[in-house]
Amino acid sequence: MMIKIGVYPGTFDPITFGHTDIIKRAYNLVDKLIIGVACDVKKDTIFTADVRAAMVKEEVKSLNIKAEVITFNGLLIHFAQKQNASVIIRGLRAISDFDYEFQMSWINYKLSPKTETIFLPAAEDTQFTSSGFVKEIARLNGDISKFVSENVRKQLLNFYYK
Repeated sequence: MMIKIGVYPGTFDPITFGHTDIIKRAYNLVDKLIIGVACDVKKDTIFTADVRAAMVKEEVKSLNIKAEVITFNGLLIHFAQKQNASVIIRGLRAISDFDYEFQMSWINYKLSPKTETIFLPAAEDTQFTSSGFVKEIARLNGDISKFVSENVRKQLLNFYYK
């Protein structure tokens, strides 16, 4: 019997309720879920990859889900191949996400035709939640409790208001 392995990649800077919603739903689609925390990204991250991975692990633990959390460098498709993943899972919030994600999925397919990409639409209550918005609200001392767990909220407040 072949095990279907899925990779859900991201920067998770920080992990939000939108991410955890996708994690819960992706977990039901595969036999094994690996959450890949990207190290070398174009985005300006505030947390190191190790801190982001630790936050993701804490959130996964609170969901009672047995998913692996692994940091990775380089191309996502190479990471997926190394993990023997047959599917990459991506969350989509809005039409603006779709254009970029669609292009990336096509490039990944050209690099590895055996690896498919699955898009999961964001839940209605997380459609417009982004890590960037959450960081900006936290930086300006706003209430982020509707977007992130208490653990993540504390990490952000500690970062901005040490």
